Amino acid sequence: MNANNRDPLLDFTGKVALITGAASGFGALLAKELGKRGASLVLGDINEAGLTAIVEELVAADVPVQAVACDVASEADCAGLVALARENFGRLDIAVNNAGIAPPMHYLEEVDEALFDQQQQVNVKGVFFGLKHQLKLMREQGGGIILNVSSMAGLGGAPKVSAYSAAKHSVIGLTRTAAIEYARHNVRVNAVCPFYTLTPMVTDIEAPQGSSVEQVHALFAAGCPMKRLGQPEEVVSVMVMLCSPALSYLTGQALAIDGGVSAF
Repeated sequence: MNANNRDPLLDFTGKVALITGAASGFGALLAKELGKRGASLVLGDINEAGLTAIVEELVAADVPVQAVACDVASEADCAGLVALARENFGRLDIAVNNAGIAPPMHYLEEVDEALFDQQQQVNVKGVFFGLKHQLKLMREQGGGIILNVSSMAGLGGAPKVSAYSAAKHSVIGLTRTAAIEYARHNVRVNAVCPFYTLTPMVTDIEAPQGSSVEQVHALFAAGCPMKRLGQPEEVVSVMVMLCSPALSYLTGQALAIDGGVSAF
């Protein structure tokens, strides 16, 4: 970004941003967007090959970046990402808890304990462990911004993905509680709640027996006033704005990015 043409809403020069789930989808796109706007990056993902590819792309664009394989269901791994930011860049200004997994589609009575526990381990503990260690550093340094990725399934009922919905509701609860607890320390915590968006989590969805992925996507789109699914770039544009230091009075919010679904 030209130093003489910086928009304070979109200027991340000198900021250090941590992103989990950075190997693909929202995480990879967000890393590129923040990187080209001046941020230094700390990236984690369980997909080492995908993470390496993103890092190589960022390095080629002269973006300062550190990355490590990270399983967000492990508190030690989440703590290690925060430590990586401190050790290499001296601080952590922005943290995006993006890593998550989607389950196969089942009615609630068909969900077994293993599937339910997996959703809790990754989608809930992954955010909780991230928050725990990110908040400590941000409190010590006098402020910061945290963005959690929930879902429209965290704002209401979500047929055939009950365990996922329960987990994403928990993410919003953690977001709002952390926002209240740490507002006095100048730490802002918000969440985004996308509708079905064409990231690998949706494009690679396991369709119910007797249905195709295309039919599932068409069914999802039919429930949206815009009659289409979201594009990853449309969600990431909102994420960039919510990470902006200029939005200094916004905290504790769970923002729907849904093509109008929540307007019903």
